[in-house]
Amino acid sequence: MTNYDSKSPFARAFMTAVFIGIMDTLICLIFNVVYRSFNGFPLSAIFNVSVLIFAVNLLFMVIGIIYFAFIKAFKKGDILYMIVFAALTAFCIWKGYGTHRSDDPEINAQFHGLLAGMLLIMGISASFFIPYCYHSKKFEEHVL
Repeated sequence: MTNYDSKSPFARAFMTAVFIGIMDTLICLIFNVVYRSFNGFPLSAIFNVSVLIFAVNLLFMVIGIIYFAFIKAFKKGDILYMIVFAALTAFCIWKGYGTHRSDDPEINAQFHGLLAGMLLIMGISASFFIPYCYHSKKFEEHVL
């Protein structure tokens, strides 16, 4: 039987990102339901439950690996990671407003709001909560 070191930097970075991804999945699902109920956004092909569950969790698994690469490759990897992911979040939101989902301007604006909200939720979590939780002793002790 192989004994894996659950306290290794890679395992901590990966599992922290997975935990944050699960929490973001729940937050995005709640945001999706609330946003749709208030705005009546009719299109659900892109942001349905199964897509959110799989896409957000797979994305955060990759982000965990990227976070580990940043903290191993650079002396101030945490700060560089936060700057890069905050900029990436802003870039994705900006590019998201350029998408054209429908011919109806109202539905298009609703789509932009839903997309921007989800990108903001995931971007803030990826940029700031992963480094914060990774370095938190209480998080490591009670969650990991």
